[in-house]
Amino acid sequence: MPNVNKLKVGIIGTGNIGSDLLMKVMRSPFLTCGMFTGRDKDSAGIARAKKLGVPTSHESIKAIIDDPACCDIVCDATSAAVHAEHAAILKKLGKFTIDLTPSRIGVPCIPILNLDEALEADNVSLITCGGQSVIPIARAIMEVHPETEYIELVGSIASKSAGPGTRANIEEYIRTTRSALEKFSGVPRGKVILILNPVEPPIHMHNTVYAQIPHPDIPALRKKIMAVVKRIQAYVPGYRLSVGPIARQDRVTVVTEVVGAEDFLPAYAGNLDIITCAAVKVAEAYAEKHVAGRRKKR
Repeated sequence: MPNVNKLKVGIIGTGNIGSDLLMKVMRSPFLTCGMFTGRDKDSAGIARAKKLGVPTSHESIKAIIDDPACCDIVCDATSAAVHAEHAAILKKLGKFTIDLTPSRIGVPCIPILNLDEALEADNVSLITCGGQSVIPIARAIMEVHPETEYIELVGSIASKSAGPGTRANIEEYIRTTRSALEKFSGVPRGKVILILNPVEPPIHMHNTVYAQIPHPDIPALRKKIMAVVKRIQAYVPGYRLSVGPIARQDRVTVVTEVVGAEDFLPAYAGNLDIITCAAVKVAEAYAEKHVAGRRKKR
């Protein structure tokens, strides 16, 4: 008998991000995986999902077109170009879509900043892993120092954590993160840099924020940033502030770190963890809202 207290999630993309997301969905009190689908019938991700008893397919989005009842929510963990093809189909099917690619098609969302707005949309863009990590910090800086003219974000992730999908999307990653930085923080000029570090053993995900502020109020910045960090930690347990805020001349520096929960890949893959945690946060909020609606109709 189906569990009426859970909504079914379809995951498109059976690589690193899709596999990590599947592990989180399976332990959610509000979600269950109704379809795990990709294009490669020999995918290791599909083989793992089968062993876990999850419905699978190697026909990608066609599996959802052929059986729309398999899911209420769709999480797309493919690529920006592929999501551009999927978005219109999922809209026609009436699916609440959470896009984990940097396609910029849906309403951009960082759960601690605009979750309620995102829940009213039919397609939600989670921007990028770096965006989830540091844009809230940039916004906190702008709330204390709205006169700030320039903010630079430098992301550094382990090369081992970047699968083919991530590598195919690097140009979109830069554009999408910069666009969201300027939208959410209001800073006039933003710049984004991403480094795939091949060092062994692999490094944890680090993101550095540089802001040009002539006379920074460090105590006020620290108070505001620590409040942001605690709110993100509520759904990304491995998120923490590792440096700052510190000031040298007219430059303020803040560094965040994300240690992965090791749901699928090791702890160094915090870049996967933060965006799949954000996806589950949005999906669970949507599920809570709609399950409550179903109960009222009974």
